[in-house]
Amino acid sequence: MAGFVALLLLFVAGVYVVALYNQLVLVKHNVTKAWANIDVLLKQRNDEIPELVDVCRQYSQFEAALLAQLTSARAAAVTAQQGANAQSVGTAERALRGSLAQVIALAEAYPDLKANAQFLALQDRISALDTAIAHRREFYNESVRINNVTIERFPGNLMAGWFGFRPATLLKFQDG
Repeated sequence: MAGFVALLLLFVAGVYVVALYNQLVLVKHNVTKAWANIDVLLKQRNDEIPELVDVCRQYSQFEAALLAQLTSARAAAVTAQQGANAQSVGTAERALRGSLAQVIALAEAYPDLKANAQFLALQDRISALDTAIAHRREFYNESVRINNVTIERFPGNLMAGWFGFRPATLLKFQDG
């Protein structure tokens, strides 16, 4: 009888270990999927910025230094995005968003540009993509939170260490 109880306990422990491992795999893949969703939207938005710069350049008196700053910030964001590091993407995105906001704000001073259909379409497209990115960032950060809590809870922390599961980093675009 004692052998049966020992086998039953071993079986229950084995099932628990497998279930916990599968949970760790699930939350890790949810973080990866959420990051991929953000990555697609960032690429789409970054592809729109050169078109916006070209439209603005058509207005000769438009601030060349500001367009150069936007172009540089976009290049930094693309480079950070290729590294797939949430912290560097957040920093680069903060700079890109600031430059983009300056271009949009300055466009108010150029009535012809502000009335340009292509400019307005790009502005609307970029705004819609930024909204979608914000929603996906919320989903990503929630997935990261679930991942990190699962990894830190006992006995998940033991299994996470044994199998090499690591905490993920939140994606922040603003300080604080």
